[in-house]
Amino acid sequence: MSLRKRQRLGLPGRFLPADGTLTEIGFDDPATADVILRLELDDSHLNDLDLNPVPLDLHLRSAALRRSRYFDALLSERWNHSSVSGKGIRHRLNLKVLPSAGGHRSRNPFDAHVAVIRLLHSLDFSGEIGSVSDALDMLPVAMELLFDDCVRACVRFLEAVPWTEEEEEGVLNLMPLLRREECENLLARILPIVSEEADGNCTSEEMLRRLIDSAIRSHPNVATVNVKAFVAKLLRDYSSRDCVRRALDQAFLTSMEMTKDHLGKYASPDFRLSWGNDEREAMQRLDLHSSMMNAKHLHWLVERMVELRVADTAVSRWSEQASLTADLQKTFRDDAWKNIAPGLPSLIIRSTFRLANAVASGNTLAPRQVRMNLVRCWLPVLNVCRNIVFTMPTCQKSIIQDLEEAFLSIISTLPLSDSQDLLQQCLSFSTRNIEDCPHLISAFKTWFRRANRPATKDDVFVQNQDSWLAENEL
Repeated sequence: MSLRKRQRLGLPGRFLPADGTLTEIGFDDPATADVILRLELDDSHLNDLDLNPVPLDLHLRSAALRRSRYFDALLSERWNHSSVSGKGIRHRLNLKVLPSAGGHRSRNPFDAHVAVIRLLHSLDFSGEIGSVSDALDMLPVAMELLFDDCVRACVRFLEAVPWTEEEEEGVLNLMPLLRREECENLLARILPIVSEEADGNCTSEEMLRRLIDSAIRSHPNVATVNVKAFVAKLLRDYSSRDCVRRALDQAFLTSMEMTKDHLGKYASPDFRLSWGNDEREAMQRLDLHSSMMNAKHLHWLVERMVELRVADTAVSRWSEQASLTADLQKTFRDDAWKNIAPGLPSLIIRSTFRLANAVASGNTLAPRQVRMNLVRCWLPVLNVCRNIVFTMPTCQKSIIQDLEEAFLSIISTLPLSDSQDLLQQCLSFSTRNIEDCPHLISAFKTWFRRANRPATKDDVFVQNQDSWLAENEL
């Protein structure tokens, strides 16, 4: 009977050729079997709710079973198996199956074992392993039976196909059972590896840094807006806020240093005198343009840091930029920036406002010295920008007053002696119309109200201490 006809009639499709060579061996075929293998659940691992299925007897060929090192040892002469007379059966074996082993995804707990034993006869791995679930079910059984070819086939399949989140957990659970050389590719796919390029940090943090860098340094076009929005969402949704903080901090410091470097060259007298007129102008344009591009990066980073409440480092470092603010004042007093980088003042003011407002609103809790330095360092830049506000678009003029209000709010959090000095520097906030500066009037009223209280700090402390002692006397 032909193989095609046997398959059509539902008969076993494998057979032992007349010459005795082992090319295709019958699986569960009583006519060619010399081993009966009984599969049964391990009673010691069953509970009252489990239904103990009827044991399954399989008619198998010993020559095929020997492809498994487990069965090869079991069928060796060192073990005595009772011979079964008649029908060519020489060995009868029993195999206990754990309820959770192999076929935990299958309806029948024996399915995974049957599939692996079928592969011992056919070696048709590509035909039998058709899904991640198949590989996850069969892999622990193949390891149990020491069927090395099947183990390699399952691992190779898992390496090459995508997984669901649940399937990935299944792969992770099987990793400890594999030898390292068997699962190197799987390990590289699912476990982070610290590399020298990552400076000792985790792979995910390095990935965040590269994404941030790609978002802010791509060429300005419509696609870049979408990339920035996508990266911003990834940062919002990422589980580790500390990892996001470190990635953003590094990007912020890098962009700030680049801004300082280019602006410092532009504002440096020595640099200007060292070039001819044409060369000097070209280099000035390049440095000023580069300063504005990095200021754009800074503004996007500051918005993300404030949004995610991780702006502590940015506020602290922004409050220490005396050299940067000095170069900005020199730059804005010239007219060159108007043609080369007309958006630079707006970017600087908007970034400063976002940080100052984060401090004033309590979004970022900064120490007293940082709060004071932030206002003291950037107040001169604000005053210079107020002088050029009329050259800015109307929609950007309000940001000047917003920053004034943020600075005044921060000043109100400082000791009276510090706030007195800074408030005097804010007189430029007033305009020819007094009604245009209610925020400044309110700030001075608050300071005078506090300054005119009769009790000093020491007096209040002594009075409170005396009251406490009197109340607690026996």
